[in-house]
This record gives sequence, structure tokens and C-alpha cells, in this order.
Amino acid sequence: MDPEESINVLNGPLAICGTDPVTGFFRDGACNTCAADQGSHTVCAIMTAEFLAYSKYVGNDLSTPRPEYGFAGLVPGDPWCLCAGRFLQAADEGCGPKVNLDATHKRALDIVPLQILQAHQIDPGQT
Repeated sequence: MDPEESINVLNGPLAICGTDPVTGFFRDGACNTCAADQGSHTVCAIMTAEFLAYSKYVGNDLSTPRPEYGFAGLVPGDPWCLCAGRFLQAADEGCGPKVNLDATHKRALDIVPLQILQAHQIDPGQT
């Protein structure tokens, strides 16, 4: 289960998304992916209260702590490698979180058009 090449949506080197909490399909802090990553955890999203409420509403509760899995729960401001399909769904519903393009894997583009990611990008220097 080797990760694909670590390239971001801007064709540069993939930056770290987050290490507190540690995110990513490989739990290495980066939104790397591979064939086994069926959810395509490739979008480096910055959590917002609105998105966390939306995600819980549609059945993926990211905010409730799950100590049995070593998961403290996410809070607004936390970076997280989000499933590309969930990001697109939230964006279509008007509650998509901000995105760190430098830390979003190029495979996200298989699901989310670049212009939608760019419309949600964080302000430069906010990483």
C-alpha cells in the first residue's frame, strides 16, 4: 500500500496538511492517497463550525470525540484530509470549508474541479 506521488493540485510538492490532530489516509499529516483509499481523503480542509455541523447531519460526525479510536474530535480551525466527494457535496450545499491548495493532493481533481477548490482556498500565508 504505497502512496501515490506527493503532488498537489497546483503541480507542486504536497505540503503537510495537519499534525495536531494527525490527519491523512496514512496518518502521516499529509493528504496522500493510494488505490486502497476508496474515500479519496485528498482535500486539505480547514474545519468550520458550519461544515462540522453539516458533516454530522449527513452522517459523518467529525466533531464528537471517539477515544476508542484515539480520535479527540475536530474543532473549527483544525486542518483535516477530507474525502473529495464530501467536500464537493458540502461546497454544492454552500457550506464547503476553506482549502489549503498546497496540501491538497492532485487526485482530488478526479472528483472536484480546480475552480471549486480555488473558490474555497485559504488566504495566502494563512497555512
